[in-house]
Amino acid sequence: MTPEDFFAGSPLGLATLDRVTAAIDAAGGATVRVTPSQVAFRRRRGFAYLWRPGQYLRHPGADVVLSVVLDRRDPSPRWKEVVHPAPAHWMHHLEVRTPADIDGEVTGWLREAAALAGPSRGEDEVS
Repeated sequence: MTPEDFFAGSPLGLATLDRVTAAIDAAGGATVRVTPSQVAFRRRRGFAYLWRPGQYLRHPGADVVLSVVLDRRDPSPRWKEVVHPAPAHWMHHLEVRTPADIDGEVTGWLREAAALAGPSRGEDEVS
């Protein structure tokens, strides 16, 4: 399955995927893995995930969520939820309601998360 297959039938999902992919490409790229539950962007480890909460929640607040892994808790009120699953990792969940939600601030978080995940591998970069 491709990332585009994952978001088939979701114009918002496809537009969000395009914007997130462009931001990650600008940050040096990443490997992309698609599972039935998410699109994961990885370097040494995963650092950004796009998923559809309607797969899991009866009444989702948005059609698409971007989850970003940082080594700190970011205080922005834009996050729907922030969890601390491991001592060195904070998972930040952003509900995406319009492609414009993937703005300069989000691009900065993606750059930070990508840098923390390690160097990119040229042959596996998202293009």
